[in-house]
Amino acid sequence: MNNLKYVKLSEVNPDYFISLLNSPKIRKHLIEHELFNAGTVKDWINSKIEIDTTQGCRVRGIMYKNQLAGWCGIQIEDGKYEIAIVIDNKFWGLGRRVFHDIMCWAKELGHDEVFIHFLHTRPGYKFLQKISENVSETELHNNKFTTYQLAVK
Repeated sequence: MNNLKYVKLSEVNPDYFISLLNSPKIRKHLIEHELFNAGTVKDWINSKIEIDTTQGCRVRGIMYKNQLAGWCGIQIEDGKYEIAIVIDNKFWGLGRRVFHDIMCWAKELGHDEVFIHFLHTRPGYKFLQKISENVSETELHNNKFTTYQLAVK
């Protein structure tokens, strides 16, 4: 996994995000949104760059063998820090490593807890259920989510 690295979103060609974010397999498990184009993907990138400047947050592109594998980060939502991991299905095997790295970021950034919100379309994750302080159903942006509350150790 030495070929895995995290880069600022400004270092990634915006066109690479269009194909990632418009992928039907990715969209299936995200809040419904319009397909991205050259303009809207730049707006999305800029919004994530802005989040990256917020204290306690970090948003990065995931590069694997010089290919965009996805994006991840710690963002703030309703006053709580949440983990976001979006990985192209060709790279799903990287998920646990990315999760572990983000939990290290959370500790580095001084968080006591973080949350993960999975859209109701996703199956439950036994791994997350085992390590969560609490698992609940929540509603954000008029969508139902399974929310995992994780202690940062």
